[in-house]
Amino acid sequence: MVQAPDLLVQTVWEGLVSGVLYALIALGFVLIFKASGVFNFAQGIMVVFAALTLVGLYEKGVPAFLAVVITLGVMFALAVTIERVVLRPLVNQPDIILFMATFGITYFLIGFGEALFGGNPKQMIAEQLYLPKGAIDLQILGGLVSLQKIDIAAALIASLMIAALAAFFQYTRIGRALRAVADSHKAALSVGISLNQIWVIVWFTAGIVALITGIMWGARSDVSFALEIVALKALPVLILGGFTSIPGAIVGGLIIGIGEKLGEFYWGPLIGGGIESWLAYFIALGFLLFRPQGLFGDKIIERI
Repeated sequence: MVQAPDLLVQTVWEGLVSGVLYALIALGFVLIFKASGVFNFAQGIMVVFAALTLVGLYEKGVPAFLAVVITLGVMFALAVTIERVVLRPLVNQPDIILFMATFGITYFLIGFGEALFGGNPKQMIAEQLYLPKGAIDLQILGGLVSLQKIDIAAALIASLMIAALAAFFQYTRIGRALRAVADSHKAALSVGISLNQIWVIVWFTAGIVALITGIMWGARSDVSFALEIVALKALPVLILGGFTSIPGAIVGGLIIGIGEKLGEFYWGPLIGGGIESWLAYFIALGFLLFRPQGLFGDKIIERI
């Protein structure tokens, strides 16, 4: 790190971009967890399904931006369907039942997605969406640091999305209703808040987050079902930041993103490489042992 500070800057930058995108994925988990108290295992495949729908529509001849609008409509239809078919019949059931239901949603979307779009990786329509390409080379600390333009765009778009969601749920009526539902379903119902409407809004918002994430990740690599594994990196992010905290999702995403890049580049060669695939979960395990509620989560004490 001392001998080549420019490589350190390059590594931190790449980790920062990954961390912001992890935080954006984690927001989808946080929103649904706050509204229902259930970890949505299906959020990862929602990222893949949204991206595949966008690319699939474009391949069928739909203009790129019209394909984005139609994909948003598909995610809204998915939110309504999940609320009507899955969530509504399971109201007041134990949390583990709802959690297992998200497993069912996951494997349904995997099968449905493969039936519609096939299992081969696809190219994200980044150029058609006017996402930048190429790189910007900067002289920093006596060396050359290359910043990919798509990474800069991804970091900016994800940051704006995170800020907009945080403001929306903090300062709007729907946001206050969401916090009321998160505190107590029964209390929210008693003051006239519709759980069904809140769940549709939250799942649709998670669908929007999934689409933006799928576009950004797909533009950086490709669109395939392997993106689901990347999306599940949000799990250690949530463990670090707390399952109900939007600031926690941001901080946790940055810690995981930068930490795994530093670990892979500087310490990976010492132990054979591949550290990036498991370091995030190792860090999360340490937090579970010493601070299971996360950095920003509420410490819950139950008295019996």
